[in-house]
Amino acid sequence: MAAEELREHAPATENETLVFEQPLSERMRTFLRLDFLYTQALYHNEVASQWGSRAAMSCLLDVLTISTRSDIRSDVLKELERHITQLNEYQSRPGVDVNRLKAITSNLSRLRADLMNAGSTFLQPLRESEFLSAIKHRSAIPGGTCEFDLPDYYYWLSQPADVRAQNFNEWMSLLRPLCDAISELLWLTRQNGRARQETAKGGTFNITFDRDTPIQLLRISLPKSAGLYPEISGSHYRCSLRFLTWNGITTRPTQSEQDVPFILSCCT
Repeated sequence: MAAEELREHAPATENETLVFEQPLSERMRTFLRLDFLYTQALYHNEVASQWGSRAAMSCLLDVLTISTRSDIRSDVLKELERHITQLNEYQSRPGVDVNRLKAITSNLSRLRADLMNAGSTFLQPLRESEFLSAIKHRSAIPGGTCEFDLPDYYYWLSQPADVRAQNFNEWMSLLRPLCDAISELLWLTRQNGRARQETAKGGTFNITFDRDTPIQLLRISLPKSAGLYPEISGSHYRCSLRFLTWNGITTRPTQSEQDVPFILSCCT
């Protein structure tokens, strides 16, 4: 992942707009969690310290846990195929940037080929690693990865930073075809969203979706200076928003009684 991509996931500064996302399907929820963990793993692996390696390892194991709960590879391949089919249909439409369309389609085809070539057992080496399994097992216990619990893990952490990074990159290379494809799918999904200005009267707003056009992701944009955040509930049929005022970590938030302007994006 490039430095520019990592910056996209960095915390917002004072003058930035905050974008709150709500997945509207289990598949999208899984994609967002995997991308979140994968980005963290890459970030922490760049920190040349034992604590950085520990944090990266925690993210890696969480990715592995989520990836083994279902056939995530099949879900990603289906989504790649769906987007490729949609993009191919756009080629005959007037006003389309054909060169850009071909570049995006080519990239999706490459990601699909990489994931297919990885095979259905691409995670097997990670699952069968006794070293990773021991860390995963002990991680379920608070403080369970101390040096007296896992002396081999402590010894690995004491190795030079470049050795740890090399080992970690070898593990991550097995996940890369899956996670790179998910990252691209999320980018496409967000790009498909049509942003529109809305106003939540008295701090509340209800949305009913067209059942013929399933929405996968809801995005709410607010200026950070507004001191508000949305509480989102619902499904892919309808959603309700409540805008809450941030009152600090020691005081409960309160619902805004004022009209709240915001930008809404419904992504397919």
